[in-house]
Amino acid sequence: MIRWFSEIEKIKNMVELADMKLFVQALACGSLSAAGRELGVSPAVASKRLARIEAHLGSRLLQRSSRRLALTEEGALYLERCRQILADVEEAENVVASGKRDVKGTLHISCPVALGRRWIGPALAAFAAEWPELRVRLSLSDVVVDLLESGFDCAIRIGGAQDSRLVARKLADNRRIICASANYLAQQGVPATPEDLQNHYAIALSSQLGESMEWRLTHTANLQTLVARVPVRMATDNGEQAHDWALAGMGLIRRSIWDLKVNLERGELQQVLPEWESEESPIRVVFPSRQFLPARTRLFIDFLVDFFNENS
Repeated sequence: MIRWFSEIEKIKNMVELADMKLFVQALACGSLSAAGRELGVSPAVASKRLARIEAHLGSRLLQRSSRRLALTEEGALYLERCRQILADVEEAENVVASGKRDVKGTLHISCPVALGRRWIGPALAAFAAEWPELRVRLSLSDVVVDLLESGFDCAIRIGGAQDSRLVARKLADNRRIICASANYLAQQGVPATPEDLQNHYAIALSSQLGESMEWRLTHTANLQTLVARVPVRMATDNGEQAHDWALAGMGLIRRSIWDLKVNLERGELQQVLPEWESEESPIRVVFPSRQFLPARTRLFIDFLVDFFNENS
């Protein structure tokens, strides 16, 4: 504890903690003015504080334009250290204030839309109910954000290549499956083989309405892999809309099993060709560093692991 406060005093002598917090918040919000509003200072004061940090360091940290902020190489290094320092300061203050590890501050989470609405959102609500002083900001987007630049504490990812700059912890096994409503299957028939898919309609998750789409499938028993071509009748760039169309009987949909789990249990959708699966796409939570995680982030990640285990 003595070391913590000794380090804090050194930091205060170099750069005000409030200025450091403003710098981190600016990256999280996307602009200095938005960060200023969050912290209760005017845009002019926010700009002055950033200039003060850059003057002290003798380096430009941000490239600023009318549309966005971009980190310089020096800014990226400084951002990582600022987050570590602020997390240490917060934990030190929490320990002194309560004599135990409290969960306070704001938890910033990025997550794909469907997974966020069905699983991460409810998990966050349950977690926040345990810690009344916690604030939560959940960003739902299917765009993969740069965690180091965007200011999120952690992000939920489905499949994809792992970022070597981040630590990843697996939450659940996952794969994409093919489903349709009972009404659709009653009208069009149930496909018995991948070749039968050419006589059906796919709901495409795409911004373009193509003639057909290709689904790469692997047999669970003999591991045979093939590509099935499925005619496309309807397309959308929004996963929730594609999901709604499937429920309405408009065609076949191929989605993450976690997106469809509740509908399958209720009988609203039925899986077809269950012996043919897509590649594994595990659900992971990723975060910048194990060593300097704030207590709120560390506890939430543990909470998520338990949450997915209970619902598997």
